[in-house]
Amino acid sequence: MLVATVLALTAAVLHAGWNLAVKTSTDRFLALWGQFVVGGAIGAAGLVVLALTTGDTVEAGALPWAALSALSHLPYALLLAAAYDHGDFSLVYPVGRGAGALGAAIGGALLLDDRLSPGGWMAVIVVAGGLASFVPRGSSGRGLRDACLLAAVIATYTLLDAQGARRSTGVGYVLCIYVGAGVVISAYGLARGRGHELRELGRTSAGRRSVGLAGVASVVTYGLVLAAVRRAPVGYVAALRESSVVLAAVIGWRLLGEPLGRARIASSAVVASGLMLLVAFR
Repeated sequence: MLVATVLALTAAVLHAGWNLAVKTSTDRFLALWGQFVVGGAIGAAGLVVLALTTGDTVEAGALPWAALSALSHLPYALLLAAAYDHGDFSLVYPVGRGAGALGAAIGGALLLDDRLSPGGWMAVIVVAGGLASFVPRGSSGRGLRDACLLAAVIATYTLLDAQGARRSTGVGYVLCIYVGAGVVISAYGLARGRGHELRELGRTSAGRRSVGLAGVASVVTYGLVLAAVRRAPVGYVAALRESSVVLAAVIGWRLLGEPLGRARIASSAVVASGLMLLVAFR
């Protein structure tokens, strides 16, 4: 259990960490694009290794869901960049992650026939209350709006991935999503004529280090969660993973000097508590 705890908390730190790297970038979409290119390359290499060593491939029934999930990562990247452009880290991250998980839970109950117990619905109310407490504490209306739109996309791809994961086995499905997202976001960036900017970013050691570390962190985060759930109940791991919303509020206040630090930490703690209850009552 101790190993699982360390793995889950490390995943929470890494997820908040690569988001912080995006927030502090001068061009946030470009940073995300580079990150997804690295993640896609890792995913492609992983698929090749799987095919050569185990013969595993992504099941045909899961491919449409992987494709839809990959497509949804384009609005995810655009909205995440916009939200960090206009909103504080201590606002955007907790609201985006918290409301995204909340939307996925409700969407699963309404669309995927996932049952929520009375305790689960109580947890939904707790999360909603914690999110509502952010409203008067938003640094800008646009930042909060973009965070809510981001949450809708997170909920959407979470539901898509739930369907895809139920039609697949192993990690091939997730690797396929990384590849697809890298291709989709690259197609958009190239169509907007920004390919030369990504190349310039890749020519600098600082740029390569930044997008490389963020891309690796995004993939490793998922790997750590997979490793943790092999050693402890899924609910326990998921609850620890959601502690990242509180961590983001602390980072925004103490490292970035954002306002309303204590109030946002309190709101994030309520959101995290509700998410933990939601997992516990599944």
